[in-house]
Amino acid sequence: MPEDLKKGFNNAPRRALFHALGMTQEEIDRPLVGVVSSYNEIVPGHMNIDKIVEAVKLGVAMAGGTPVVFPAIAVCDGIAMGHKGMKYSLVTRDLIADSTEAMAIAHGFDALVMVPNCDKNVPGLLMAAARLNLPTIFISGGPMLAGRVDGRKTSFSSISEAVGSYSAGKISDDKLREFELKTCPTCGSCSGMYTANSMNCLTEVLGMGLKGNGTVPAVYSQRLELAKHAGMQVMELYRKNIRPLDIMTEKSFENALTADMALGCSTNSMLHLPAIANECGIEINLDIANKISAKTPNLCHLAPAGHTYMEDLNEAGGVYAVLKELSKKNLINTDVITCTAKTLGENIKGCINLDENTIRPIDNPYSPTGGIAVLKGNLAPDRCVVKRSAVAPEMLVHKGPARVFNSEEEAIAVIYAGGIKSGDVIVIRYEGPAGGPGMREMLSPTSAIAGIGLDKEVALITDGRFSGATRGAAIGHISPEAINGGTIAYVQDGDMISIDIPNYSITLEVSDEELQKRRKTTQLKKNDHLTGYLKRYAALVSSADKGAIINK
Repeated sequence: MPEDLKKGFNNAPRRALFHALGMTQEEIDRPLVGVVSSYNEIVPGHMNIDKIVEAVKLGVAMAGGTPVVFPAIAVCDGIAMGHKGMKYSLVTRDLIADSTEAMAIAHGFDALVMVPNCDKNVPGLLMAAARLNLPTIFISGGPMLAGRVDGRKTSFSSISEAVGSYSAGKISDDKLREFELKTCPTCGSCSGMYTANSMNCLTEVLGMGLKGNGTVPAVYSQRLELAKHAGMQVMELYRKNIRPLDIMTEKSFENALTADMALGCSTNSMLHLPAIANECGIEINLDIANKISAKTPNLCHLAPAGHTYMEDLNEAGGVYAVLKELSKKNLINTDVITCTAKTLGENIKGCINLDENTIRPIDNPYSPTGGIAVLKGNLAPDRCVVKRSAVAPEMLVHKGPARVFNSEEEAIAVIYAGGIKSGDVIVIRYEGPAGGPGMREMLSPTSAIAGIGLDKEVALITDGRFSGATRGAAIGHISPEAINGGTIAYVQDGDMISIDIPNYSITLEVSDEELQKRRKTTQLKKNDHLTGYLKRYAALVSSADKGAIINK
């Protein structure tokens, strides 16, 4: 808190309130460090954050600061999945950023330690950090350990796909119950390279979190040690006046996109990185993603793309080991400053890849191009996104008839009823940022398709988005979205759709003349039934290609 808000007779009322908190004069005289706690008792990735917060507080106090905790909300995407609750997931990103901004400025904090973990909670706090531009460091709650069924590691995508297998009669009641009980064995963010872990890893790459922030498992005592170091390090940032906008530069975002491609992160990163960059005054055009992907090899196939998990990435050397591999071909900017008060190059010096099965060497990648691809065509003039590394080779190029649904629920009912055929292209629309509203994740339909065994034969496209747990030819973020008159609103059953991921194209094989006729005769769905926060969000949110930011 600035000295002019602490000293002098006129600030006696403010000091009186600090004393009401039980603060000593010594604590009042020290820098006031806000510890933004995302602890709650409903999200498995957040139930351990209270312990991490206590460790952070100790670290801050050890280094001469006065730690003060205030809360941030978080939604569990897994619990919210497949029902109305998912409309309230992405929208919390802005609630988190706004409320953190309000708390930090109202109370005059000198520095901040952000303690997030799952899904929108991480980007929301990164957005707040950029807005506030106070000395800030991140320490996440950490990933969950993988489960085990039949001697094989499992993650949240395993139980999701088991539901599809069960509905198709491929597994028994007892086996489904076994998946239910063993898939998620500990607290922490779900154990694959899903959205939460993607963003926690990218926080490291951006320079806002210490080594291990994205990979040290939640249940390891090392996580508490890391939290103490984060608390101590924020005081170093305060003393050296190193702030988020010094760290999160254009070069840092290029690094994040590059690491995203190498790690095979969730497609949600293509929503969050542009939104965070926007708060930094930096524009990320999704075309940049393809340019970076074209020169960045995919080094990791973490679940759901493969059979390695966050604990394996941690044992292999973590995010720094991946960055070290990328640096061998000068694919990252090593001169950027980070929260260590050192450059990224200094941070990764001496790091080695300890497991070439988990992190492929730069000369022996899974593919020469990155894990995410941005497609464009008449069906998505403003682009769409696919996690290329999780698509079966035979589905990288696909052409098939459209099966059109105006909601996730409509699609799920038909999928479970066996109404989808090999070769179909499922189209789920009116699920975009404004049309949903809230851009729901389509994990339930993609998991049903995979569980039934059609993930190598069926594609799914949507103006909604996908969980990081999704695999298969799942193409999201179709822009413009249906409610705004995007082409996806005019697709009809039986229309042929061509997908060519290697050539970054997606085409509705309908003539321009026919599309013009449909535009004149098709009644677009309206969201005039909305109330409360969703009504305000739908009115203000941008399209997915802009990061679904609040900008209108």
